[in-house]
Amino acid sequence: MFNLTGGVCLAKNLKLRAARAAKDFTQEELAERVGVTRQTIGAIEKGNYNPTVQLCITICKVLGCTLDDLFWEE
Repeated sequence: MFNLTGGVCLAKNLKLRAARAAKDFTQEELAERVGVTRQTIGAIEKGNYNPTVQLCITICKVLGCTLDDLFWEE
């Protein structure tokens, strides 16, 4: 779900959590690979942080997913 300011709308991101778990990454491991803190990944998964589109793209590349897979609500 993208908003007009270029960020992703806040919502609990269970898709991100599932994709991270499927790669067997901890929040810390994913955070290191995308260049943010573990707290940032946790906040995105809980819906408490509005990541930039660039961060979303980086997360998708690391997890081998598309933006639609992780961040688009159906």
